[in-house]
Amino acid sequence: MLRRLHHAQPESFEFTPANLAWAQAQMTKFPVGRQASAIIPLLFRAQEQEGWLSRPAIEYVADMLGMPYIRALEVATFYFMFQLAPVGSVAHIQICGTTSCMICGSEDLIKVCKEKISPQPFGLSADGKFSWEEVECLGACANAPMAQIGKDYYEDLSEESLAKLIDDMAAGGQPRPGSQTGRFSSEPATGLTSLSASAGEMEKYNGSVDPAVTVGDVVKKIDGSEVALRAPWQMSGQYPAIGIMGAGQRPMSAVQQAAAKAAPAPKAANNTAEAPQAAEPVAAEAEGKKPEGLAAPRDGKADDLKKIEGIGPVLEERLNEWGIFHYDQIAAWGADEVAYADNNVPRFKGRCSRDKWVAQAKIIVSEGLEAFLERAKTNDY
Repeated sequence: MLRRLHHAQPESFEFTPANLAWAQAQMTKFPVGRQASAIIPLLFRAQEQEGWLSRPAIEYVADMLGMPYIRALEVATFYFMFQLAPVGSVAHIQICGTTSCMICGSEDLIKVCKEKISPQPFGLSADGKFSWEEVECLGACANAPMAQIGKDYYEDLSEESLAKLIDDMAAGGQPRPGSQTGRFSSEPATGLTSLSASAGEMEKYNGSVDPAVTVGDVVKKIDGSEVALRAPWQMSGQYPAIGIMGAGQRPMSAVQQAAAKAAPAPKAANNTAEAPQAAEPVAAEAEGKKPEGLAAPRDGKADDLKKIEGIGPVLEERLNEWGIFHYDQIAAWGADEVAYADNNVPRFKGRCSRDKWVAQAKIIVSEGLEAFLERAKTNDY
């Protein structure tokens, strides 16, 4: 299927402050220089915030991750989870139509969508709240037929249960994901024949349904006010509301959580050890010295600073505003200039030191751009 960006695009996109903090926390899950690995969760959060994924949103996320726009576009256009055109304001329903679901009645589900939403895929319902499409296998074959709505699976569906889900969502409800017939997980529909002491006797919901019910973000647009600072590994209050789990770190005990709530917030200067890298990695009083800039590029031609890993179009523009147009200028930076850059680049502080801009620039100056690009393939700097 050909997937293209919608012809009508908003002028701009920006994460809400809470969603931005959430996105920055996601980026710290990956090794230094590999923040681009966060592309999928960040794009999906942008979609959850706006309802669909626009070009400005894709480019905004690419800038955060220091990626060329085309690489972010490749991801956004490849996965069907990303909606590249406006969809229903409440929910976009993706009906699995592959073999298992087809045998078990997915055509009946599609009939419901045609009757209650729109005769054609991607068409909006009369009230603009819903849209739908048929997709390929979503991997829940044992619980067929099923549909994905947002990031949640709704399984063991029938005409009646899907119609009720749509009605509940239209009325502002947050219906529970998972099996709609009461199955805990993917045990036999006729009941267990072995391993009768199932997890269902110890837990109310399985590991997929529980986070959705606990956090309560089933079909909401996510502005970050409810769950933005809770990364996927921070569900159910197990971990600090802000921050990430380091190697060997254990979940907070009830006593630790109570102490953390009662303790006053630490000052910025003393907070760098506990906070995620993206929060405030360098203390405010260590902003360093602004790099000495030029009034204009030499000979009227600036270097393409985007060749340096971690510098995208937005950061290049910021550097140009400082009068930084050439690789050798960055190569000459000392600790003070690096500290200044770390504290004054938009949206992702600490990027200069984490992505080793100075080391990269020195290689370009001493060995040439072509040799640098070859070394960059293996992060040899």
